[in-house]
Amino acid sequence: MIKYITFSLFIGYISWLIGMIITSLLSKSEFYQQQLSSLNFIKDEKVNEMLGLEPFKWVIMNSFFKYLNPKLSIQKRIFMSELREYRSEMTKAEFNHNFAFLFMGIFILIKVFQGFYIFAIVMLLVNILINLYPILLQQQNKRRIDRYLQLMNQRSLQNLTR
Repeated sequence: MIKYITFSLFIGYISWLIGMIITSLLSKSEFYQQQLSSLNFIKDEKVNEMLGLEPFKWVIMNSFFKYLNPKLSIQKRIFMSELREYRSEMTKAEFNHNFAFLFMGIFILIKVFQGFYIFAIVMLLVNILINLYPILLQQQNKRRIDRYLQLMNQRSLQNLTR
């Protein structure tokens, strides 16, 4: 079992590297900017709550994991002018995990076809923890930023009409 977990974590690490490469190649494309940057798997906050996203967020914010992406580490108050850049970095991090999730999914399918079902289940659980939950967390944070930006835009439009 330990062998399955360590191999899964190793494949997870490799998948992150692959995800970063693919994201860096795609991030300049029009499709990424217009379509992918607003992708949301789960829009209902109650579903996120049922999946345990809040405890996961707490673990990320209160452990060494918060240092893994220094561009997303909140050291100070973020100003309105920085929100779009922060959202952009969040989208890149999300897609690093998306592509890593898919890459690792290939290995999971290979293990299923080879008949190593326990190995595939362990890899799937590791993949969910190191890729799917971060994706859902990034999407939740992007929605919060989008709501805030929309509110600020509405307020500025109201101020202009006065």
